[in-house]
Amino acid sequence: MIALPAKRDWLFSARTFAAAMLALYIALALGLPRPSWAMGTVYIVSHPLIGATRSKAVYRVFGTLLGAAAAVCVVPPLANQPVLLSLVVALWSGALLYLSMLDHTPRHYLLRLPAYTMPLIALSAVYAPENVFDIAVARSEEIVLGIVCASVAAALVLPTRVSAVLSPRVDGWLKDAAAWATDTLSSDPQPPSAGRNRLAADLLAFDQLLTHLSYDATSRNAERTAGELRARMSMLPPLLSSLSELLAVLRKTPQGPSPELIQLMESVSAWLAYPADNPWFLSQARALRRQLDAPPPDGGWPSLLEGTVRMRLKSLVNLWQDCLTLRALISRGLPLWDWKPAYRRWEVGVKARHYDYGLLGFAAGTAALGIFLGCLAWIALGWQDGANAVILGTVACCLFGSMDEPAPMLRTLFIVNTICTMLAGLLLFAVLPAVHEFEMLALCLAPPFLLGGALMNQARFGPVAMLLVVFTANLIGLQQSYNADFQSFLNSNLAGAAGILFALVWTLTTRPFGAELTLRRLIRSNWRDLAHNAAGRHGGDYARLTALMLDRLSLLAPRLAADGADPSAGFRELRVGFSALDLQRDEHRLAGAAHQAVDAALQGVSEHFRACADADRYLDAPDALLGRLDAAIALTLADPAPAAREARNALVEMRVSLFPDAEGCRPASTVPGAQP
Repeated sequence: MIALPAKRDWLFSARTFAAAMLALYIALALGLPRPSWAMGTVYIVSHPLIGATRSKAVYRVFGTLLGAAAAVCVVPPLANQPVLLSLVVALWSGALLYLSMLDHTPRHYLLRLPAYTMPLIALSAVYAPENVFDIAVARSEEIVLGIVCASVAAALVLPTRVSAVLSPRVDGWLKDAAAWATDTLSSDPQPPSAGRNRLAADLLAFDQLLTHLSYDATSRNAERTAGELRARMSMLPPLLSSLSELLAVLRKTPQGPSPELIQLMESVSAWLAYPADNPWFLSQARALRRQLDAPPPDGGWPSLLEGTVRMRLKSLVNLWQDCLTLRALISRGLPLWDWKPAYRRWEVGVKARHYDYGLLGFAAGTAALGIFLGCLAWIALGWQDGANAVILGTVACCLFGSMDEPAPMLRTLFIVNTICTMLAGLLLFAVLPAVHEFEMLALCLAPPFLLGGALMNQARFGPVAMLLVVFTANLIGLQQSYNADFQSFLNSNLAGAAGILFALVWTLTTRPFGAELTLRRLIRSNWRDLAHNAAGRHGGDYARLTALMLDRLSLLAPRLAADGADPSAGFRELRVGFSALDLQRDEHRLAGAAHQAVDAALQGVSEHFRACADADRYLDAPDALLGRLDAAIALTLADPAPAAREARNALVEMRVSLFPDAEGCRPASTVPGAQP
């Protein structure tokens, strides 16, 4: 069922349309050559959140100026060398596209925009290179005018702060996490829900909000607090996944969970429903930590499992306390001055991103080559309107080149361009000839643009609605006086359609593998990092490695779900990675035989995942690795030191992750010289 735009969507649309009309009026009054560019820019920049509008505006202004300056520099000396100019344009677009893909924040506009702004200006001036400076100045003025009008409207008319929507987003995320935790701790756990599977993916959207938060003048206190909250939220999905697997294995043992553990899980589950302002929230958290620190009953393998469950439950209590406390600070607008974190096991908040440099380079390189070939075809044909084909082809490559599978969006762009051409033709040749006043012009433009603006905030229709309004605004090409020519309009738009079609065909030819290749390379990167980390070649940078694994999980989970695969595989490997980091930290505090056994187990893990990466598929862990893990568990049992207990818990979790269906460990029989 299609959801109709809500009241806030219509209010946003009305505000954006008013800003667009203001930009159009000023551009017409100033006599700018393409006033419709100012109008279209308003829709590109506008966002319901004022911080998001400001962040997009800042980077688009500087991106536009950078692209315009580059065009002014390259056109005059290369105007008589069309092939060399085409090569420079293609290399510029490809290089800027590649660099922009290395930034997942709105800062990528600073590089993505000049990637197609320079060709847009440079190719428009090919036949009159002496006018390139005037064209660059005019385009910059039109775009900056649109940005200024959008920013002023966002600040003055019903401004919505990023901080106002941050708390509801956090509440929704924490609600899904609490549902997962409650279900895991219940006596009758249910299959994974949709809310559970989207937790990791939703963190990406949360990252975008945090970036915009820095541009919200009233949110200075919330920015750092939200960063701390996001770091702890990212630790919850792997922790809950670990608890789910450990309890699933424990429930399969003949003894099952002990009555004490069942009571503890019920207490933790009830405590998760407490709000942070409940007077019992902190005192109950302290009481739960004391109970979880108590050693489990001695009973072989079930006892080892229960000890690890207790450790993970304690981490859950600490993380949950931090999340709710930070959430309360954000809602009250309070700083972090007196806050003391409860979760201290690993340093959190370090930023590290996964980049597939090879795949990004291939995407940017194919886009650059496609642009260059398009330019060569234009030169060979001598097509007067061919510049428009190359321009729109370049825009299409730059807008969607970073996607795993650009072809579907390029098809959509081609359809949208066709619809916009017909709509613009209807307005331009059937409606606007009878319009002589600006007020009547605004009235004629209102129906399609108000509807498009209202749909821009719909998750399902947002990208298409954005393309519709921006393309329609630019295709109309409003001037101070009506001088539309049907033949010129048709030739120009046919060229644009041809450029988009060429980009689509080129993408289908050079990138036919879709998202499958990205998914396979992400998984293989996981295996290689696990092999690398387990072997001990990480230099002790645990915080960076933790952040990198969590970032890769946020990229992997939505792709696994879209591919129909089980997202739990990504959590399994993340659990092994965390366990390996635990062991790397603890093994050097262990004595002789235990140290050697833990090192042997880690080397076995490294060999296993290196074999998976070489085979390009997940292989069942070998029995020899199971023996190494059991031997290491047995030797750590003989050491009463805290480091041995922590290492033992990590070994148990690693065993469960790699061998969930294996028979229970019998530690006594694995110690050299022990009697079975």
